Amino acid sequence: MQRYFVAAEQFRDSHVRIIGEDAHHAVRVMRTKPGDKFIVSDGQSRTALVAVREASPMQITADIVQMLSSDSESSWSVTIAQSLPKADKMELVIQKGTEIGAYAFVPFQSERMIVQYDSKKEAKRIERWGKIAKEAAEQAHRNRIPEIEPVHSWRDLMKSIDSYNLALFCYEREGYAAHGKGIRSAVQEWMKQQEGSEDVSSPSVLLIVGSEGGFTEREAAEAEAAGAVLVGLGKRILRTETAGIVGLTCLLYESGEMGGA
Repeated sequence: MQRYFVAAEQFRDSHVRIIGEDAHHAVRVMRTKPGDKFIVSDGQSRTALVAVREASPMQITADIVQMLSSDSESSWSVTIAQSLPKADKMELVIQKGTEIGAYAFVPFQSERMIVQYDSKKEAKRIERWGKIAKEAAEQAHRNRIPEIEPVHSWRDLMKSIDSYNLALFCYEREGYAAHGKGIRSAVQEWMKQQEGSEDVSSPSVLLIVGSEGGFTEREAAEAEAAGAVLVGLGKRILRTETAGIVGLTCLLYESGEMGGA
């Protein structure tokens, strides 16, 4: 069943309104007409099955048939901090990360990133990334759209680590080092330290992923000093657009959402 997100003010007690591109897509592409039903969410706490009362490419008015439970979000809030990759790789990270269950995305600048960062284009790119996240959240029947934060500097990213319960720094040297630590052992170690704390059941986790050039030793040392745990993602070197997706999946598995621990 088709799903749409609307702003909170468009979600009333008895009906909802769908406007703009969503209304145009629903009427022109999906051939939505009076009587059709679909699901609408305000991206926060309300989700409902609705029936279309009036439909035009400019606006759809639909009556609420039934309020639905909002239970498609993970108990672990995992934010992917992704060093800016080249071309459209960030779009893939956001699309697939949203489908899997990422809570938010933080693009940032690192020493070895290949792409030339242009602050003048930032607003337009974030707008496009937000649209991709919205479409992926609708497709995956999520209850909320992940937030896309403004591009962070390396210094700002390091300062933000303290605001998370756990920060994991994906570093390829940890993957093939004899003493290297993986995500599973890092999470289990953290959970043992948190026994009796509510943070274990619903933690906020920051997953830090490098660009095509990876991280420097200095960046790894600074991240560790800031409180992040250095982890590997196996013995193989992953592409930057693959690493975050793999790390997110591992974390949600360890949370028990996918039948894990």
